[in-house]
Amino acid sequence: MDDEQAWQEVIGATGLFALLIIVVTLTLWHFTAGRRAREVRAGENEYRQLAAQAVEGQQRTEKQLADLGRQLTDLQSRTGSLERILKDVE
Repeated sequence: MDDEQAWQEVIGATGLFALLIIVVTLTLWHFTAGRRAREVRAGENEYRQLAAQAVEGQQRTEKQLADLGRQLTDLQSRTGSLERILKDVE
């Protein structure tokens, strides 16, 4: 009976060791998966901020282009007026 009991103890110890390894592995996997998810979220937030900054920059550029367009139109009308005045003076 001692041999049977010894084998049962070896099998039991091996089973407990395997269970312990599985629990530790799953726990570590869970924590690393959570950390990876947080890193992905942080990266997504950075991309959102970059996208928002790009949109703001585009809006500023559009406004500046519109202002330049108005100034160019005004300059063209003034130049046209000057040309007419110069033709009339000749």
